[in-house]
Amino acid sequence: MDAREVIARRIAKEFKDGMVINLGFGMPTKSANYIPDGTNVILQTENGGLMFGPKPSKETADPDLANAGSEPITMLPGASTFDLAFSFGIIRGGHVDATVLGALEVDQKGNIANWKIPGKYVPGMGGAMDLLVGAKKVIVSLAHADKNNNSKVLKECTLPLSAAGVVDLIITEKAVMKVTEDGLVLKEVAPGITVNEVVEMTDAELIIDPDVKVMDLN
Repeated sequence: MDAREVIARRIAKEFKDGMVINLGFGMPTKSANYIPDGTNVILQTENGGLMFGPKPSKETADPDLANAGSEPITMLPGASTFDLAFSFGIIRGGHVDATVLGALEVDQKGNIANWKIPGKYVPGMGGAMDLLVGAKKVIVSLAHADKNNNSKVLKECTLPLSAAGVVDLIITEKAVMKVTEDGLVLKEVAPGITVNEVVEMTDAELIIDPDVKVMDLN
């Protein structure tokens, strides 16, 4: 199981019956393939759609149906599509129970940087800023470290922020960490990873939950 699958499977464990959930593109949208049996959620895509399901195969994909990241999606029975104004009315109106977004960096204060690397051209922040302040719960998914093994879970973000103090939960391929008023709490570790290994590979200061669990990836 590669890192992206570990993260996607663990994200899906946060989904509860009846939730309206927005999935950012990349690893977050992959979690739609692992929604637990018997859990009924309404997935929203910010470009204007409700009730999409697992990613379709190349043979079944409809070129006219895509999420905000231009990835093909399936629309489930009862699904609806609408314009951007309506979509962001849902987001800004507080009707999204949880959003799952990728990040370049996240820190122990709940700050997130997920849109700009200085010196590189980007078209803009997109809907991230609306989701980060409009959703009731913010889940961030990212690789635990970059290609040089530098932690991406930091004491303090170094890149331009998308929003400050909004993150509730951080999920990497190594661990699950909860942002609290007291600091960043290590709640779970991935199978085969020890608490000490997570501490060593994390720049942020971690509070160790006395009942650290192993991620459920089934």
